[in-house]
Formats: sequence, C-alpha cells, structure tokens
Amino acid sequence: MAVRHQLIKRHPDAVWAVLADGRRYQDWVVGPYRSRPCDGDWPELGSTLSYSVHLGPWSLSGRTTVRRCEAPWELELEVDSGALGTARIAIEIRPWGDHSLVIMDEHPLQGPGGLVHNTVLDALFQLRHRRMLSRLAKVVESCPRQPSETA
Repeated sequence: MAVRHQLIKRHPDAVWAVLADGRRYQDWVVGPYRSRPCDGDWPELGSTLSYSVHLGPWSLSGRTTVRRCEAPWELELEVDSGALGTARIAIEIRPWGDHSLVIMDEHPLQGPGGLVHNTVLDALFQLRHRRMLSRLAKVVESCPRQPSETA
C-alpha cells in the first residue's frame, strides 16, 4: 500500500475547492493529459470523470468514479484504466494550523496491478504520489485566497 502526505500552505477549504472541481483533475493528477466530468455532479457519490493518458505512442482512456465523499475532509476514488485494471485512491485532508495536511493512499483493486502488487509497484506509486501531491500543492497555493482564509 502506498501512503504519502504533503503539507499544503492553505486552509483545507482551499484544498477541497480544487479536489471538488472536476475540470481541474488533469491539473494535479499525474498521467492524464485530458479529463472531463461525465456522469453526475462531481464529487457526489457515483459521479465520474473520463480521462486520457499517453503512454509513448499509445493512448489510454479511463474513468474515475467517486466511491466515498465526506466534504471537505475525505474523497475516495476508483480509477478504472481498462485493461490495466482498477485502483482505489483515498485522499484525506486534515487541518494543520492554518494549513492542510493531505494524505494520499493508493492500492490496486483488480486487473494486472492487483495481481502483481508488490513493493516495487508501491515504490512506483510513491514516486507518482510525490509528484501528484506536489502538483496539488502548486495548484491550491496558486489560487486566490478566500476571505475566510487567514494570511
């Protein structure tokens, strides 16, 4: 299981605002070059986003479904990458003073990723999470502050 955390220097509401905007998914998630809301009102339970990923000369399409949403603290997603299988990604936001501690936990559920899940795969997830959480921090911290946030 790959678990990683990142301190984001903004209030949890600012982090949630980015996570709750399905149009921003490709801005912070590593992999998709294009994403768009599909079904439901993101991030309501059962709502989905579709995405496209380039893997060298190949292109892969997938779908991300909200499996659990406890706004503004927790979001659990199921990522379906077709032939590559599915994975669970849980994102938890904790207040940390005036900032947010964001914890990401990912593991494969079905398909090839689930069959070959091992420490090497977890190490790759750790690298991906480091980059993804860094991107999330940049996106959140670049958004204008809301009046409710303290400086």
